[in-house]
Parts: sequence; structure tokens; C-alpha cells
Amino acid sequence: MLKTLLAQVKEYKKASILAPLWVAMEVVLEVFIPFMLSIMIDKGLNAPGGNMQVVIITAIIMLIAATCSLFSGFQSGKYAAYASAGFAKNLRKAQYEKIEDFSFKEIDKYSTSSLITRMTTDVTNVQNAYMMIIRTCVRAPMMLVATLFMTSLLNKKIAMYFVATIILLGIVLFGVIFIVRPIFNRLFKEYDRLNQGVQENVSGIRVVKSFVREDYEITQFHKRSKALFSTQRLAENILTINAPAMQFSAYALILLISWTGAHMIVSHTMTTGQLMSLFTYVMNILMSLMMLSMVVVMVSMSIASGSRISEVINQKSSLTSPENGLTTVANGDIRFNHVTFDYGKNDDENQHVLEDINLHIPSGSTLGILGATGSSKSSLVQLIPRLYDVSEGSVEVAQHNVKDYDLEVLRDNVAMVLQKNVLFSGTIKENMRWGNAEASDEEIMEACKLAQADEFIQLMPDKYDTYIERGGSNVSGGQRQRLCIARALLKKPKILILDDSTSAVDTKTDALIRQAFLKKIPNTTRIIISQRISSIQDADQILVLDNGKVSAIGTHETLLKTSPQYRETYLAQQKGGDFDEA
Repeated sequence: MLKTLLAQVKEYKKASILAPLWVAMEVVLEVFIPFMLSIMIDKGLNAPGGNMQVVIITAIIMLIAATCSLFSGFQSGKYAAYASAGFAKNLRKAQYEKIEDFSFKEIDKYSTSSLITRMTTDVTNVQNAYMMIIRTCVRAPMMLVATLFMTSLLNKKIAMYFVATIILLGIVLFGVIFIVRPIFNRLFKEYDRLNQGVQENVSGIRVVKSFVREDYEITQFHKRSKALFSTQRLAENILTINAPAMQFSAYALILLISWTGAHMIVSHTMTTGQLMSLFTYVMNILMSLMMLSMVVVMVSMSIASGSRISEVINQKSSLTSPENGLTTVANGDIRFNHVTFDYGKNDDENQHVLEDINLHIPSGSTLGILGATGSSKSSLVQLIPRLYDVSEGSVEVAQHNVKDYDLEVLRDNVAMVLQKNVLFSGTIKENMRWGNAEASDEEIMEACKLAQADEFIQLMPDKYDTYIERGGSNVSGGQRQRLCIARALLKKPKILILDDSTSAVDTKTDALIRQAFLKKIPNTTRIIISQRISSIQDADQILVLDNGKVSAIGTHETLLKTSPQYRETYLAQQKGGDFDEA
């Protein structure tokens, strides 16, 4: 974990080194001042008749030392803030780049809320801890060591009191870390659950209100919030041991030094100035231990956060682009050779979502896919652009295994419009250019005309400059689907996959979209997944899936004769029924 996190310091190494160096200078000067104070008292104020020359010289030296210490503190704070903020920026960047490289398998492993927490709360915890480590965590131990050294110069016996106190408190602090660390691990899981609930509720607020579930969702939020509160309170209760333990030790040390010092002064083995310096060093030690206590709290939290961040950064994508991969996709010919697939959640052979699929889709043809909910239609087509890899067998595009292609090249030539159509905040033009960043306005309009989107866009006040809200919330479901289809067409793909992407479109518009495809992109291989037979009945071949297996394949006319499942579905829909009812 530590190696992974420190690798992200990168260009902020210089600032990370300068901060503790300035801290060291600050500590040396702060420890030097009480030593000069003892000289001022013993050789200046308590000298026979008083020696004002010594008082003035030591006062000037102390003033210079204090000024330099103040400047050193300012410099250390500046560099620590710069280094920690840059470190946090690099951690977020590293996680984001890794997430962007995830295959669907890794995306399935982490929840969205968990990834957001890792990039925000967890990074902030590590950032604060890093600032404390390069500044406070350097300052406190150095102050302890320097104070012990100066104390030993003044009186070795009392210096041993300091050592014993520090060892005792060290045991307490490390014991607290050991106990509280697993609690913080649990705490961040509670954060994930809370964030997940909030995210789901806010994104689905229209559904919540339409089903009048506000009270239920509020109750669920309170339960998650209470669980988070209980875990956090437990951690804080344990951490509160630090402060009283340190205060007790510091005050006990002051009493012990007062008692011992008084006897030594009476016996002329210690001067008044030395005793005053020792009291100052006690306060230095108290402040150092208080700072260490803060570091312990922050580091305890950051260990759990750092582990979660490292997990994301070190996550290896199950899909990698081959070295010297093929950089050209010649055509849209697709072949499934004895393909078996599962999501890798268990080793039970009976849990394959696709089993022994053999299928050939000639380039430029249209394949319709029909099947009940859960029959693995989406899983099948997601193997073509390598969103997942097959468990057994192979998938070929243009007579080459998809694993032989450069991943970016393959996906650039396979356009998918998924079941969950997503539009991003921005104008319609900006959303369209996700398909092709260099697309001209004319190309955007042509793609939208093919997808039957131009008609409703022209009715909008700003037309193609109309702003789309996050998720496309200000357009209807059918309009959102057509915009997503247009965006996919701008890629000018060899293969176009529509995964139930016209379900919210009326049958007339659906038919117009399919006719446009045949006329304008005849050489593109088209795969259409639909629950509506009217959307696929003109396809060159239709695949019927049943529980991840090929139930039947053929043309519309052939399947009406040979496939009971297809025929029942067709008849049910002719009567106005629904596929799931058939």
C-alpha cells in the first residue's frame, strides 16, 4: 500500500523534502530559545549585581532565533500544503485513469458510490495525513529528540523521567492504532452504503415520488446514517483515550520535576535558570505529544483510506490490449465459435450465462436477437467489442480473434447503444461529438436524420445547441434513445449494435430508423436486440436465445414454422400482448 501511494508523489517530491527540512530548522531554533533563557537567568539576572550585558545579548539572540523559527514555520507550512494538495491531485488522477481502463468485470466489482467515496473522502483523509506526516509527524519526534538532548545537557536524572514518560505514551498510542484500525475499515464501508443509498434515491427521485416512497427512503437513510454514527462514535470513544493519557503524563511529569528540582536547587546541584528551562521543555514535550495524538487519529483513518485507494490503483484490468495488436478492422463479419461465458463469480459449470454459442453474422447483414428477460442477449453482444472476454471458445471479427485487435481500434469500429441510454451534460452537438470529436455540423445533422432525431431537434428553441441536462433528463425516453443512436452512427462503425435501444420509440419511427439503416449504411453489420418482433422480423437472420443457449435461428418465416417460442411470442404480440406474457 505505502509503495503504491508514495509513487503518486511524483513532481511534488521536492516540496515534500523541503517541508520537513524547514521543520527541522524550526525545531532546532525553538529548542535553542529555552537554553538561552537559562543562560539569561543564571548568568544575567541571578549574577551578583546583575549583568545587563548578558541579558541584552541573550535577548537579541533569542529574538533572532524566534524570528527565524517563525519564518521556518511559514515555509514548512507552505511547502507541506503544496505537496499534500499535489499528492491528492495525483491520487485522484491515478484512480480516475484506472477506472477508465476498467473492463466491465472490474466495474461490476466496485459500486459507483464506493468509487466516489475513494476519490473524495478517502483521498482527503490521505491528503491530511500526508500533510501531517511531512510536517507535524516530523516536527513532533524531532522536538522530542531535541528536547531530550537539551534536557540531558541540563540534568541527566530528569532526562530519564522524560524518556520513561515518552515510552509509556508510545505504548498507549500504538495500542490505540491497533484497536481502532479495523473499526475505521468498517466505517468507510458504512460511508459507501450511505452514499449508495443517497445516489440511488436522488437519481431515481421521480420513481420514489411516483410510488409515494418518500417515508420509506427517509427511514432507510436514517438506518444507514445511524449505523455510520454508531461506528464513528465507537472509533472516537477509543481515540479519546489519547488526550487524557497525555495530559495525565505531562502534569505528572511537571509535579515530578518540581519536586526533584526543588531538592536539587536546595542542594545546589541545579540552578533556577535550568529549572525554568526544564519547565519550558516539559511544555514542548506536551505540545509534541498532543501533535502526535492528532497524527495518530489522522493516520488511523488514512490507513484504511489508503488501503482502499491502493486497491483501485493496483487493480489489474482483466482486458488488456495486445502488443502490436491489429490496427485495422477490414469488415463487419462476426463469428462465435463454441463460445461459453460466465461472469467469474463462481466455478459452477451450471452457472454459465452463455453456453456453446455457434453463430456467423456476415458483413453488412442484419441479425435480430430475441429472448426472454435474463436470456443473456446483452451478454452475447458485449463480447464483440471485448467489454468482457469469453470463458471458452472465441469471438472473431473480420476473420480475426477479437483478442488480437488493438482494443481502442476494435471498439472504435463497434458502436453499441446499450439498454441504459446515457446522455451527458452539454449541448446536443457536444453529446454527438462523443461519437466523433471531429464531426462537422453537417455530419451531426445527417446522423440525427438517420436516427429520426432531427425532426424533434428542429422544434427545440436552440436546435442543435439545446442544452441537455445530466442523464438527458430534459428529453423523453424515445428522444434520448434516438440521440444515442445518432451518436453511435457518427463513429461510422463496421458493426452497429442496438441493445433494445428503440423500446421507447413508436413502431412507425422504429421502422423509419431501420429503413434508413438499409439505405445509408448497407455495409455496416447491424445487430438489433428487441422484445418487439416487428423490430427484427425483416432481419437477414433472427437468433432466439433461451437461458443462454441458442434455441433457434433463421428468418422470420422459418422461425414461425420451426420455433414454438418465437411463434408464441409473435402471436401474443399480434394480439397486443407482451413478450413476457407469452
